[in-house]
Amino acid sequence: MTTLKTITGPMRVSFLVLPPVCVLLGTGTAVWQTGHVSGLDVFLAFVGAVAAHISVNAFNEYYDFRSGLDLKTERTPFSGGSGTLPANPDMAGTTLATAWITFALTAFIGVFFMFIRGLALLPLGAAGLILIFGYTTWFTRKPFLCLIAPGLGFGPFMVMGTHFVLTGAYTWTAFVASLVPFFLVSNLLLLNQFPDVAADRSIGRKHFPITIGRKNSSYVYGLFLLLTYLTLGGGVFFNWLPAKALIGMVTAAVAVPASIGAYRYHADMEKLLPYMGMNVVINILTPILMAAGLLIA
Repeated sequence: MTTLKTITGPMRVSFLVLPPVCVLLGTGTAVWQTGHVSGLDVFLAFVGAVAAHISVNAFNEYYDFRSGLDLKTERTPFSGGSGTLPANPDMAGTTLATAWITFALTAFIGVFFMFIRGLALLPLGAAGLILIFGYTTWFTRKPFLCLIAPGLGFGPFMVMGTHFVLTGAYTWTAFVASLVPFFLVSNLLLLNQFPDVAADRSIGRKHFPITIGRKNSSYVYGLFLLLTYLTLGGGVFFNWLPAKALIGMVTAAVAVPASIGAYRYHADMEKLLPYMGMNVVINILTPILMAAGLLIA
Protein backbone atom coordinates (compact mmCIF):
# COMPACT_ATOMS: atom_id res chain seq x y z
CA MET A 1 0.00 0.00 0.00
CA THR A 2 1.28 3.43 -0.92
CA THR A 3 1.94 5.56 2.13
CA LEU A 4 3.66 8.86 2.74
CA LYS A 5 6.63 6.98 4.16
CA THR A 6 7.08 4.82 1.06
CA ILE A 7 6.90 7.90 -1.16
CA THR A 8 9.32 10.02 0.87
CA GLY A 9 11.66 7.15 1.77
CA PRO A 10 13.61 7.24 -1.53
CA MET A 11 13.94 11.02 -1.13
CA ARG A 12 16.05 10.33 1.99
CA VAL A 13 14.45 13.27 3.75
CA SER A 14 16.73 13.03 6.78
CA PHE A 15 19.72 13.70 4.50
CA LEU A 16 18.24 16.81 2.88
CA VAL A 17 19.94 19.18 5.30
CA LEU A 18 22.95 19.73 3.00
CA PRO A 19 21.18 21.77 0.27
CA PRO A 20 19.89 24.44 2.72
CA VAL A 21 23.37 24.63 4.26
CA CYS A 22 25.03 25.16 0.87
CA VAL A 23 22.40 27.70 -0.21
CA LEU A 24 23.00 29.51 3.08
CA LEU A 25 26.73 29.66 2.33
CA GLY A 26 26.08 31.03 -1.17
CA THR A 27 23.67 33.55 0.33
CA GLY A 28 26.35 34.54 2.81
CA THR A 29 28.89 35.28 0.08
CA ALA A 30 26.26 37.26 -1.85
CA VAL A 31 25.27 39.35 1.17
CA TRP A 32 28.88 39.99 2.14
CA GLN A 33 29.71 41.26 -1.34
CA THR A 34 26.51 43.12 -2.26
CA GLY A 35 24.89 44.03 1.06
CA HIS A 36 21.45 42.68 0.21
CA VAL A 37 19.66 39.91 -1.68
CA SER A 38 16.10 39.12 -2.72
CA GLY A 39 14.26 36.89 -0.27
CA LEU A 40 12.24 35.39 -3.13
CA ASP A 41 15.40 34.52 -5.05
CA VAL A 42 16.86 32.87 -1.95
CA PHE A 43 13.68 30.83 -1.56
CA LEU A 44 13.73 29.71 -5.21
CA ALA A 45 17.42 28.79 -4.93
CA PHE A 46 16.55 26.75 -1.84
CA VAL A 47 13.70 24.94 -3.63
CA GLY A 48 15.92 24.20 -6.64
CA ALA A 49 18.73 22.88 -4.47
CA VAL A 50 16.46 20.61 -2.42
CA ALA A 51 14.75 19.37 -5.60
CA ALA A 52 18.14 18.56 -7.11
CA HIS A 53 19.14 16.54 -4.06
CA ILE A 54 15.83 14.68 -3.98
CA SER A 55 16.24 13.89 -7.68
CA VAL A 56 19.74 12.41 -7.35
CA ASN A 57 18.64 10.46 -4.28
CA ALA A 58 15.58 9.03 -6.05
CA PHE A 59 17.57 8.11 -9.17
CA ASN A 60 20.11 6.43 -6.90
CA GLU A 61 17.42 4.46 -5.05
CA TYR A 62 15.75 3.39 -8.30
CA TYR A 63 18.90 2.24 -10.10
CA ASP A 64 20.37 0.58 -7.01
CA PHE A 65 17.15 -1.41 -6.68
CA ARG A 66 17.09 -2.33 -10.37
CA SER A 67 20.73 -3.45 -10.29
CA GLY A 68 20.14 -5.65 -7.25
CA LEU A 69 22.60 -3.66 -5.14
CA ASP A 70 20.02 -2.93 -2.45
CA LEU A 71 19.67 -6.64 -1.78
CA LYS A 72 23.43 -7.00 -1.21
CA THR A 73 24.15 -3.88 0.84
CA GLU A 74 24.26 -3.86 4.61
CA ARG A 75 22.71 -0.54 5.54
CA THR A 76 24.19 1.79 8.14
CA PRO A 77 22.71 5.05 9.47
CA PHE A 78 24.87 6.85 6.90
CA SER A 79 25.01 4.55 3.87
CA GLY A 80 23.25 1.80 1.96
CA GLY A 81 20.11 3.65 0.88
CA SER A 82 16.73 3.89 2.56
CA GLY A 83 15.65 0.26 2.04
CA THR A 84 12.26 1.44 0.79
CA LEU A 85 12.22 -0.33 -2.56
CA PRO A 86 13.41 -3.77 -1.39
CA ALA A 87 10.54 -3.65 1.11
CA ASN A 88 8.09 -2.14 -1.41
CA PRO A 89 9.08 -3.23 -4.95
CA ASP A 90 5.85 -1.86 -6.41
CA MET A 91 7.06 1.66 -5.53
CA ALA A 92 9.90 1.58 -8.09
CA GLY A 93 7.85 3.42 -10.72
CA THR A 94 6.80 6.07 -8.22
CA THR A 95 10.41 6.55 -7.19
CA LEU A 96 11.50 7.04 -10.80
CA ALA A 97 8.65 9.52 -11.31
CA THR A 98 9.82 11.41 -8.21
CA ALA A 99 13.32 11.57 -9.66
CA TRP A 100 12.13 12.99 -12.99
CA ILE A 101 9.62 15.44 -11.48
CA THR A 102 12.20 16.97 -9.14
CA PHE A 103 14.75 16.93 -11.98
CA ALA A 104 12.30 18.94 -14.09
CA LEU A 105 11.62 21.34 -11.21
CA THR A 106 15.35 21.94 -10.79
CA ALA A 107 15.72 22.59 -14.52
CA PHE A 108 12.69 24.92 -14.57
CA ILE A 109 14.07 27.05 -11.74
CA GLY A 110 17.43 27.15 -13.50
CA VAL A 111 15.83 28.33 -16.75
CA PHE A 112 13.90 31.01 -14.83
CA PHE A 113 17.12 32.36 -13.34
CA MET A 114 18.84 32.29 -16.74
CA PHE A 115 16.15 34.62 -18.04
CA ILE A 116 16.59 37.11 -15.21
CA ARG A 117 20.35 36.75 -14.57
CA GLY A 118 21.83 35.72 -17.90
CA LEU A 119 23.14 32.78 -19.89
CA ALA A 120 26.32 32.62 -17.80
CA LEU A 121 24.35 30.30 -15.53
CA LEU A 122 23.88 27.76 -18.34
CA PRO A 123 27.22 25.89 -18.14
CA LEU A 124 26.94 25.45 -14.37
CA GLY A 125 23.29 24.44 -14.57
CA ALA A 126 23.77 22.00 -17.43
CA ALA A 127 26.70 20.36 -15.68
CA GLY A 128 24.59 20.05 -12.55
CA LEU A 129 21.77 18.31 -14.40
CA ILE A 130 24.22 15.90 -16.03
CA LEU A 131 25.61 15.07 -12.60
CA ILE A 132 22.12 14.47 -11.15
CA PHE A 133 21.13 12.01 -13.85
CA GLY A 134 24.50 10.40 -14.45
CA TYR A 135 25.87 10.01 -10.94
CA THR A 136 24.57 6.51 -10.16
CA THR A 137 24.76 5.04 -13.66
CA TRP A 138 28.06 6.51 -14.87
CA PHE A 139 30.05 8.57 -12.34
CA THR A 140 30.19 5.72 -9.83
CA ARG A 141 32.13 3.67 -12.39
CA LYS A 142 34.87 6.29 -12.80
CA PRO A 143 36.92 6.41 -9.56
CA PHE A 144 38.17 10.00 -9.71
CA LEU A 145 34.83 11.36 -10.97
CA CYS A 146 33.02 9.37 -8.28
CA LEU A 147 35.28 11.02 -5.70
CA ILE A 148 34.74 14.62 -6.80
CA ALA A 149 31.20 14.53 -8.23
CA PRO A 150 29.37 14.93 -4.88
CA GLY A 151 31.66 17.81 -3.92
CA LEU A 152 31.12 19.51 -7.27
CA GLY A 153 27.36 19.21 -6.87
CA PHE A 154 27.17 20.70 -3.39
CA GLY A 155 30.21 22.95 -3.67
CA PRO A 156 30.83 24.90 -6.89
CA PHE A 157 27.50 24.02 -8.51
CA MET A 158 25.27 24.77 -5.52
CA VAL A 159 27.20 27.49 -3.67
CA MET A 160 28.40 29.37 -6.76
CA GLY A 161 25.04 28.80 -8.42
CA THR A 162 23.27 30.38 -5.46
CA HIS A 163 25.68 33.31 -5.46
CA PHE A 164 25.13 33.86 -9.18
CA VAL A 165 21.32 33.74 -9.08
CA LEU A 166 21.38 36.26 -6.21
CA THR A 167 23.94 38.66 -7.69
CA GLY A 168 24.22 37.94 -11.43
CA ALA A 169 27.98 37.39 -11.19
CA TYR A 170 30.61 34.80 -10.34
CA THR A 171 33.30 35.90 -7.89
CA TRP A 172 36.45 34.54 -6.31
CA THR A 173 34.72 34.81 -2.94
CA ALA A 174 31.96 32.45 -4.02
CA PHE A 175 34.44 30.07 -5.66
CA VAL A 176 36.74 29.86 -2.65
CA ALA A 177 33.79 29.43 -0.28
CA SER A 178 32.41 26.68 -2.52
CA LEU A 179 35.64 24.69 -2.19
CA VAL A 180 34.88 24.03 1.47
CA PRO A 181 31.75 21.93 0.76
CA PHE A 182 33.54 20.55 -2.30
CA PHE A 183 36.16 18.85 -0.12
CA LEU A 184 33.75 18.06 2.71
CA VAL A 185 30.96 16.48 0.66
CA SER A 186 33.43 14.53 -1.46
CA ASN A 187 34.74 13.21 1.85
CA LEU A 188 31.22 12.48 3.07
CA LEU A 189 30.51 10.12 0.19
CA LEU A 190 34.05 8.71 0.27
CA LEU A 191 33.78 7.58 3.89
CA ASN A 192 30.21 6.35 3.36
CA GLN A 193 31.53 4.03 0.64
CA PHE A 194 33.76 2.13 3.09
CA PRO A 195 31.00 -0.26 4.28
CA ASP A 196 29.76 -0.91 0.72
CA VAL A 197 32.96 -2.12 -0.96
CA ALA A 198 31.94 -5.74 -1.54
CA ALA A 199 28.39 -4.96 -2.63
CA ASP A 200 29.44 -2.08 -4.91
CA ARG A 201 32.19 -4.14 -6.52
CA SER A 202 29.69 -6.89 -7.36
CA ILE A 203 27.70 -4.58 -9.66
CA GLY A 204 30.66 -2.92 -11.34
CA ARG A 205 31.18 0.23 -9.35
CA LYS A 206 34.73 1.59 -9.15
CA HIS A 207 35.12 4.16 -6.42
CA PHE A 208 38.31 4.80 -4.42
CA PRO A 209 37.71 2.32 -1.57
CA ILE A 210 37.39 -0.37 -4.27
CA THR A 211 40.23 0.67 -6.57
CA ILE A 212 42.88 1.83 -4.08
CA GLY A 213 41.55 0.22 -0.91
CA ARG A 214 40.09 1.59 2.31
CA LYS A 215 43.46 2.33 3.93
CA ASN A 216 44.69 4.48 1.04
CA SER A 217 41.25 6.09 0.83
CA SER A 218 41.60 7.09 4.48
CA TYR A 219 44.70 9.08 3.45
CA VAL A 220 42.62 10.85 0.79
CA TYR A 221 40.00 11.55 3.43
CA GLY A 222 42.60 13.14 5.70
CA LEU A 223 44.05 15.16 2.82
CA PHE A 224 40.63 16.54 1.86
CA LEU A 225 39.99 17.58 5.47
CA LEU A 226 43.33 19.38 5.51
CA LEU A 227 42.53 21.10 2.21
CA THR A 228 39.18 22.22 3.64
CA TYR A 229 40.80 24.26 6.39
CA LEU A 230 43.70 25.43 4.22
CA THR A 231 41.14 26.76 1.74
CA LEU A 232 39.27 28.61 4.47
CA GLY A 233 42.45 30.07 5.94
CA GLY A 234 43.80 30.97 2.50
CA GLY A 235 40.54 32.64 1.55
CA VAL A 236 40.81 34.94 4.56
CA PHE A 237 44.53 35.55 4.01
CA PHE A 238 43.94 36.71 0.43
CA ASN A 239 40.87 38.77 1.45
CA TRP A 240 38.44 36.66 -0.53
CA LEU A 241 36.62 35.89 2.71
CA PRO A 242 36.14 37.99 5.85
CA ALA A 243 38.09 37.15 8.99
CA LYS A 244 34.85 36.22 10.74
CA ALA A 245 34.47 33.28 8.35
CA LEU A 246 37.32 31.67 10.28
CA ILE A 247 34.73 30.62 12.84
CA GLY A 248 34.34 27.63 10.53
CA MET A 249 37.73 26.46 11.79
CA VAL A 250 36.03 25.38 15.01
CA THR A 251 35.11 22.07 13.41
CA ALA A 252 38.79 21.17 13.08
CA ALA A 253 38.41 19.94 16.65
CA VAL A 254 36.12 17.24 15.24
CA ALA A 255 38.00 16.76 11.97
CA VAL A 256 41.25 15.67 13.62
CA PRO A 257 39.78 12.72 15.54
CA ALA A 258 37.57 11.88 12.54
CA SER A 259 40.64 11.61 10.32
CA ILE A 260 42.49 9.50 12.87
CA GLY A 261 39.44 7.25 13.31
CA ALA A 262 39.02 6.78 9.55
CA TYR A 263 42.62 5.62 9.30
CA ARG A 264 42.59 3.46 12.42
CA TYR A 265 39.27 1.73 11.74
CA HIS A 266 39.18 1.67 7.94
CA ALA A 267 38.63 -2.09 8.01
CA ASP A 268 36.29 -2.25 11.04
CA MET A 269 32.90 -0.94 10.01
CA GLU A 270 31.35 -1.16 13.47
CA LYS A 271 34.10 0.95 15.02
CA LEU A 272 34.10 3.30 12.01
CA LEU A 273 30.44 4.29 12.51
CA PRO A 274 31.06 6.99 15.18
CA TYR A 275 33.58 8.65 12.89
CA MET A 276 31.10 8.56 10.02
CA GLY A 277 28.79 10.46 12.36
CA MET A 278 31.53 12.98 13.08
CA ASN A 279 31.96 13.39 9.34
CA VAL A 280 28.30 14.39 9.01
CA VAL A 281 28.70 16.98 11.78
CA ILE A 282 31.74 18.49 10.03
CA ASN A 283 29.86 18.68 6.72
CA ILE A 284 26.90 20.50 8.22
CA LEU A 285 28.49 22.72 10.83
CA THR A 286 31.50 24.07 8.91
CA PRO A 287 29.51 25.78 6.09
CA ILE A 288 26.91 27.04 8.60
CA LEU A 289 29.60 28.69 10.71
CA MET A 290 31.25 30.15 7.62
CA ALA A 291 27.90 31.53 6.45
CA ALA A 292 27.32 33.07 9.87
CA GLY A 293 30.69 34.78 9.66
CA LEU A 294 29.89 36.11 6.19
CA LEU A 295 26.46 37.37 7.19
CA ILE A 296 27.67 39.26 10.26
CA ALA A 297 30.91 40.57 8.72
